[in-house]
Formats: sequence, C-alpha cells, structure tokens
Amino acid sequence: MRLRQLGEFGLIERIRKATPPGPGVRLGIGDDAAWVECPKRSLLITADLLLEGVHFNLRWTSFYGLGYKTLAVNLSDLAAMGGSPAYLILSLGIPVDFKVEDVEQFYRGIRALASDTGVALIGGDMSAAKRFLISATLVGYAPYGAVRRSGGRIGDDLYVTGTLGDSALGLELLKRKRQKAKRRGIAHLLSRHHFPTARLKAGTLLARERLAKAMIDVSDGLLQDLGHICKASGVGAVVWQDALPLSPAYRNWAGSKGSFYALTGGEDYELLFCLRRRDRARLGKIQKKLGVPIARIGECVPPGEGIKVVNGRGEPVSVPVGGHDHFKPGS
Repeated sequence: MRLRQLGEFGLIERIRKATPPGPGVRLGIGDDAAWVECPKRSLLITADLLLEGVHFNLRWTSFYGLGYKTLAVNLSDLAAMGGSPAYLILSLGIPVDFKVEDVEQFYRGIRALASDTGVALIGGDMSAAKRFLISATLVGYAPYGAVRRSGGRIGDDLYVTGTLGDSALGLELLKRKRQKAKRRGIAHLLSRHHFPTARLKAGTLLARERLAKAMIDVSDGLLQDLGHICKASGVGAVVWQDALPLSPAYRNWAGSKGSFYALTGGEDYELLFCLRRRDRARLGKIQKKLGVPIARIGECVPPGEGIKVVNGRGEPVSVPVGGHDHFKPGS
C-alpha cells in the first residue's frame, strides 16, 4: 500500500497501535503533546537530523537498519555524557510514493533498539517531502551528572572504546559495490556501519566512577572529535598511531590506507575520553564491567603543540583529512 492511499492520520494510527508505552509515559502518541512523569532528576536532551542523500543512501540501507541507526546515533550522544535514555520524539518527511510497509519497517528498527535500551517513542510529526528526512530528539537523565568535553588536563591519558574505522571502511566498500565480496570480515564492517552500538553501559559507568574527565562520541572522525575535546579543555594531544584499536576485518580490508579511516572516518560511535594518570589502576579494576574493550591511544599535551599523530618511532604522521564537516565540500 502507498502512503497516498493510507494518508497521514492512518499512518499515525498504525504507528500508535504498534508502539507500546514506556515507563513514566502518561500519554504518548495521539494527542497534541506527550505527557510524561519527570522525577527530580536533571535531563539530557539531544537531537539529530538525517537526510536522504546526505546521511544515508537507500540503495544500500534497509528501512529497518535506518530506523535502528536513527536511534543508535542519538543514544551515543547520551552515552558520551554518561546519560541514561528515556524518551524519543521522531519527526519524518516522507515521499508520498513510499510504501507503507517500508515506513513500518523503519519503525520496527526503532522499536528493536528502543526495547533493548528502555526508550519510549512518545510522539513527533510527519509531512510529505521530496526526500526522506528524519528528525529525532532523545530525552534522558544524567544520574551521575553530565560528563562534558571541557574536563581534560595536560598529562591526561586518552582512551577509546572498541575499534576505530570499521564504519567508514564499510561505507567505502559499499560505495565501491564490494559489499557482496566473500573475503573474510566484510560482514563485520557492514554491520558496524548499518547497526552501530551506542556505548551506554560504558558511558554510565565512567560517569558514575568519576573516571572520564572529558568525553565525546566518535561520530565525525577521531581527530575531529578529539579536536572538540582539546578546544573545550584548552589542551593539545598526541595520538599514537600504533596504539589505535583496529579490528581484524579492518586490517584485512584497509590495504594501503593503513590507519586513515581509523583516524578520520566517522560513525564509529565509540567513546573517546580523558583519564587522569593517577586513575589508571581504578580504570583497570572496572575495565571488564564496561562491556567493551578500551585502548590507551595517546595523551593530552600543552595547547601550543596542537594535535598530532606519531608513529612507533615518535615521528609525526601526516593525515590529509581531519574528519567530516557538513558544510565543507569534500570532507
């Protein structure tokens, strides 16, 4: 069935019936506004905009995967501040020739991750559009206070969760139409691109233990997001190229690009954080509880030294691209 046959309100009603209420939701989809309980806790609120042809390509992205990723990228923002998610407001611009079943698959992707993370979809808006447009707002709590980008100090260690560069390399293979290749590891790279993991458990634990003094999620590339921490904290940074955590699949497919995607590729959604050197032992004690491996990849230095990458011999490594920027061509 096409959307023009069902209509806006018919679609909203189908979504409402398929969306269960969440904890604290007194009134969800269907009225002029959602009504939720808000105990005496501070809130974290983040928003994200996804545009067809800019942030995703429906030639190689399923509607289910797109729904899943829409929520995941917002969850990652909360994870980077040590937050706990609660409510999602979702607004869509939808081409009228889309199939209703495709839109329902998108919402199934949302619900799949929402059910795993305790998120309730409580409302939003929709309109006809020439291309698919997604506007998501996620509301959560800061149970241990919010971890900001501004707490880094000279001498701090730099850590990152998980592995770097998988998503960007997976996207590059999709662009090359290599996604059906049979070499080992490509499924891992594609999964990391289509179904990223928001490190909520790690972010919350690092905030609770007061270990992460500054933190950010790696969404626009390691070096670019590290630059945000450095600017906010008034420090510089050295990144050790040989310490970057790279998956076996990445090493198998990166070829001559080496660490390029790990340093500059976006959409890893791993957590990058600063840790006081004196807290290394404390971090070691809780490391297994984080639910994801971590790697020490560098240190904070005086701001005049800027941000640099060095190889195993301590020599500077030239990196031609700093990361993604929506308003700079070619980034």
